[in-house]
Amino acid sequence: MDNLTVIVLAAGGGTRMKSKTMKVLHPIGGRSMIGHVLRAVQAVEPQRVVAVVGHQREQVGPHIQELVPEAVLAVQETQDGTGHAVRIAMEAAGPTKGTVIVAAGDTPLLRGESLRAFAEEHEAAQRAVSILTGIVDYPFGYGRIVRNDEGDVEAIVEEKDASPEQREIAEISSGILAFDAEFLADALGRITNDNNKGEYYLTDTVQLARDAGLTVGAHRVDDVRQTEGANDRAQLAELGRELNRRIVTRWMQDGVTVMDPATTWIDADVQLAPDVTILPGTQLLGATVVAEDAVVGPDTTLKDCEVGEGARVVRTHAELAVIGDRANVGPFSYLRPGSRIGVAGKVGAFVETKNSTIGDGAKVPHLSYVGDAEIGEGTNIGAGTIFANYDGIAKHRTVVGRNVRTGSNNTFVAPVSVGDGAGTAGGTVVRRDVPPGALAVSSGPQRNLEGWVRKRRPGTAQAEAAAAAEEASVTGAAPGEREVDPGVGPDGRSASQS
Repeated sequence: MDNLTVIVLAAGGGTRMKSKTMKVLHPIGGRSMIGHVLRAVQAVEPQRVVAVVGHQREQVGPHIQELVPEAVLAVQETQDGTGHAVRIAMEAAGPTKGTVIVAAGDTPLLRGESLRAFAEEHEAAQRAVSILTGIVDYPFGYGRIVRNDEGDVEAIVEEKDASPEQREIAEISSGILAFDAEFLADALGRITNDNNKGEYYLTDTVQLARDAGLTVGAHRVDDVRQTEGANDRAQLAELGRELNRRIVTRWMQDGVTVMDPATTWIDADVQLAPDVTILPGTQLLGATVVAEDAVVGPDTTLKDCEVGEGARVVRTHAELAVIGDRANVGPFSYLRPGSRIGVAGKVGAFVETKNSTIGDGAKVPHLSYVGDAEIGEGTNIGAGTIFANYDGIAKHRTVVGRNVRTGSNNTFVAPVSVGDGAGTAGGTVVRRDVPPGALAVSSGPQRNLEGWVRKRRPGTAQAEAAAAAEEASVTGAAPGEREVDPGVGPDGRSASQS
């Protein structure tokens, strides 16, 4: 749309949040509240975006310009109402023509297509003012849309200024308005603060337009929840549930199987291919991408991860990890940032990985820590293996070649390398490089100290068991079995007595 300016109001303190974090910065669905609004704003392709900041502007301003680098920031030093905020925004924007849309920074359900339809209707009707409205069951707290007998919009009356009859009106203003830029520039200088709150209301422009004989209209949106804001954390949580319900529903409509939508959470920037299956208790967060035929869950959290085609991820927590096609991860695995699992690779039960590459077809099946390592294709890492990557000052890498077979309970003390086709014995501590095809053995020959338990642990259950076993080895009876005289029955009487 040509000559479209969007003003986003983000200066309020949000005191009811009771938080050191500015209200519009609170996260919902993987973005800040204002992040959702700016995404909707960008969908209408405005010529200019102006954001009004005030409270904690040192946090809010950089966040906005990170999301929309070309955004103009207008600083509202004192919060004297929406009319005051928009006047500051227009001054920061400079000479403005065409259409100006004013939106709030705390409406995370707002969708770009709704904003576009609103702007297009406003321009087509050549109105001075248009109001995005909706019908709600409980309009308390909202500005009411007052219409005349012909149905034309006469005014927006704020809750504190409304009469008892006006408070019964169910049509409310969303707070999103569209203006002819020339009319707005003139009207802002004529708004007064003669009201109960002593603020400059942007909605007073409606009466100014009516008094001038200009057109004022309303665009009623069916999905009025798009315009809901969050003033406290309870409202934020409710909006979060609704946003998640909409996201999950959309993915199911696009061919994703979600076994239990009530326990599945999917952030707004997650991407899922058709025929992905999401099992109960799963959270897909950040910019996670899941490819076709992958199965994720149950009880799995993935943040900023890539999951390959046909992979299986169960009861796993992962962040900034890449899981290859047909790989298997879990249960109870922890993939930390920098973990890369190759095609058909495996990370099994109670395995933690960090900043490591596990090659195609390589396996770390059980009870291991793999940190700062590279494991070649086809290699199998034995249970209970530790990659000791930290010397107390610096991290070091371990490189394990292709088709290596390592024994259980190994420790690789980095920096160290193991050549292709090599092996290690159980219990080995690898401190030096292992050549290709060699077997690394670090333990000495086993010694058995006979009678140690009876000497060092007398009177214990362990000593009693050892004594019984030693006695049985002499008599030939099983441990704990009493030797019986052949002439005595099982009840202790002689055969003649029985």
